[in-house]
Amino acid sequence: MEELIAKRYVNALSEVASFEQKVAYSEILTSIAKLFEDEKVAERLTSPLITSADKTTFVLDGIKGSDSNLENFIKILGENSRLDLIPTIAKSLNQELQKENNNYDGIVSSSNTLSDEDLADLQESLKKYTGSTINLTQVQSDLEGIKISVEDLGIEVNFSKQRVKEQLIDFITKSL
Repeated sequence: MEELIAKRYVNALSEVASFEQKVAYSEILTSIAKLFEDEKVAERLTSPLITSADKTTFVLDGIKGSDSNLENFIKILGENSRLDLIPTIAKSLNQELQKENNNYDGIVSSSNTLSDEDLADLQESLKKYTGSTINLTQVQSDLEGIKISVEDLGIEVNFSKQRVKEQLIDFITKSL
């Protein structure tokens, strides 16, 4: 439900902003969204004991000097008691920007560190498959194999030793 409401706000913001403005708004909203990770800030912005006007002023003090459209956007969120949607709005706006650019971020998980050349090969393969530019970031994990995930495109590819072993055993038992 939050995503649907956030999407409406993102659509409204997108109608009044150029691409460059949307990029700037995304950066600002993402930094505000990171504040929600701090318990004290999140409590202040979600507490029913603090008025919506005080919450709105608190957020606006952090973005003084920014674009008037963004300030008005924050005021509207505050008036409608939707400041708690800022993390979801930031994520949704970022997804829209990625879609407009046809440029997405992905994660490669593996126990071994891949070389820059291997990452470039994976990115090129994904570009051929999806038609989109995908920037991969490597993350160390316990997985014996490799897992590629591009959440915004709904892509998840997994190659693991255990899975290959299971499929090989399955194939041999069916052959007998």
